[in-house]
Amino acid sequence: QVQLSESGGGLVQAGGSLRLSCAASGRNFFYHAMGWFRQAPGKEREFVASIRWSNGDRYYADSVKGRFTISRDRAGNTVYLQMDSLKPEDTAVYYCAAHQIGATEYNRWGQGTQVTVSA
Repeated sequence: QVQLSESGGGLVQAGGSLRLSCAASGRNFFYHAMGWFRQAPGKEREFVASIRWSNGDRYYADSVKGRFTISRDRAGNTVYLQMDSLKPEDTAVYYCAAHQIGATEYNRWGQGTQVTVSA
């Protein structure tokens, strides 16, 4: 089984930056894509960004376009989320997820890392 472990969350002032990392370990590293989702208090989990593992195509939610960048290290089975120009509304628990080949949706999730942006 694949295990996903996020790191890099924390407290930052508005306008600042953070870089999240997600390392995959275990067996079966064959993915369609890996992505980042977030869930703010009292809200549903929402898509943030994803990257297709085969060719590196990237997709972003409109709310983060131009501010966040997703990237991957295929050799290290790691995906990153560089978050710039952070806003208080970006405050949430951020989850890394993997869409494994053979699955119909994202089927592996990390434990989440808290990102708090102060005004």
